[in-house]
Amino acid sequence: MKKTLAVVLTMGLALSFVGCGDKAAEVTEAPVEAASVVEEAATVAESVAEEVVEEAEAKAEGVMTYAEYAAAELDSEVVVETYVQAKQSWWEDKATFYTQDEDGAYFIYEMACSQEDYDKLVPGTKIKVSGVKSEWSGEVEIVDATFEIEDGNFVAEAKDATDLLGKDELIDLQNQLVSFKDMTVEAVAYKNEQPGDDIYVTLSKDGASYEFCLEYYLNGSDEEFYNLVGGLTAGQTVDVEGFLYWYEGANPHITKVTVK
Repeated sequence: MKKTLAVVLTMGLALSFVGCGDKAAEVTEAPVEAASVVEEAATVAESVAEEVVEEAEAKAEGVMTYAEYAAAELDSEVVVETYVQAKQSWWEDKATFYTQDEDGAYFIYEMACSQEDYDKLVPGTKIKVSGVKSEWSGEVEIVDATFEIEDGNFVAEAKDATDLLGKDELIDLQNQLVSFKDMTVEAVAYKNEQPGDDIYVTLSKDGASYEFCLEYYLNGSDEEFYNLVGGLTAGQTVDVEGFLYWYEGANPHITKVTVK
């Protein structure tokens, strides 16, 4: 990869040197000067390319790709660069986040975080997270984590996962922001049987039922949204978005509902 990038940059810079040469000189001394220019440009470009590659490699040293993270054993140490998508909670200098990059998502559970830093971690913020890969009732998460804020910004768009409902492949999108279209409301129930906590929503598609949840710590303080979800009635058709949390099976945490 490093050699290929160096070659590509070398050729591009060499050609640009030639393209910028003086046309009058080309007429009289083109064979000699063109060769000299190309050779010099090639040397400079290769050096620049190697520096660029080495710099990129150094910056990413020790940081896992999402594929490497997914393949890592449970209870092993992991280091990832990811972007905050939503904040679930903060309590006694520990915070829980939904995060994602272009390749996958990471649920960060009770990461060491001051209130001051928690306020800084708005959606899109890039962070480098070091912790332990863990699992609880099927939900893969990073625990015992610390973080550093880095330069960069990314906010994910919801991925339509409707066609993956009931399929094994759905778990590959675990913790990502996803959407499900034209779902039918089957039932709505409050945790502890009264408002003020999580809301459990059963939705169906093509005769099969699936469990969703409005996680109170995530967005229960949004009174309008909380009342909207709590007021859904059986038979309504809805589109929903949420983070694909996993609790003994898919249990998306709802962030948006559109009644059709």
